[in-house]
Amino acid sequence: MITRALVLAAGKSTRISSISNGLPKPLLPVGGRSIVARSMDWLAESGVSDVWVNLHYRPDDIRDALGDGSQFGLKISYVVEPQILGTAGAFKNLESRWTDTTLVVYGDNLMRFDLAAFETNHRASKAAATVALFDPSAHANTKIAGGLVALDDRGWVRSWAEGKASPGARYVNAGAYLLEPSVSQSIGSGYRDFGAEVLPAQTARGTLRGHVLEPSGYCLGLDTPESYHIAEELISRGQVVLQ
Repeated sequence: MITRALVLAAGKSTRISSISNGLPKPLLPVGGRSIVARSMDWLAESGVSDVWVNLHYRPDDIRDALGDGSQFGLKISYVVEPQILGTAGAFKNLESRWTDTTLVVYGDNLMRFDLAAFETNHRASKAAATVALFDPSAHANTKIAGGLVALDDRGWVRSWAEGKASPGARYVNAGAYLLEPSVSQSIGSGYRDFGAEVLPAQTARGTLRGHVLEPSGYCLGLDTPESYHIAEELISRGQVVLQ
């Protein structure tokens, strides 16, 4: 059972600032509850007990909202980054904490899927890293595409394209990873990004596994006003059911 997670919550709200009123993206409300609070509920229900949250932009807002984690049945610890370290840099910064498999979740994505199935896939494959993926033709989504991924017939990632078209890449990075300590050891110091650097390198090594969400799973990227409004429409139409 995965018991520890890193929730990435340091980013600024630049692209969604016209509707965020200055709030950090993880605190944007969806269905009357913030994105990050919904993520904490999901993690606790899935057996996670210890969560680290990295902070940079308006850190006190997030700390005040989440507290010590007891309202979710979690223990939450925080680390403030004076300068943003990037998604992978934040993981590297806490390297001493990752003595076993660790879940990393993007704090500004609204997602929910079967973490037990995710873990089973990861452990059975003995991969260094496993990335959760959604199929934009089959899963509700907000038209935000991060890493575009193609899998081989055994479920290993055979290509990773970040920020560009990739023929044959059927899947999209959902912003959740299961990582072994060896991944942290391979990350350099300073600003580092999973999608641009670390996961493409794992792909080249043949050590990155893909896990496609079950049909009822979802991941809604909420980076722009347009994507936020699409998410609201999906929820209002019942295509995404919040829990």
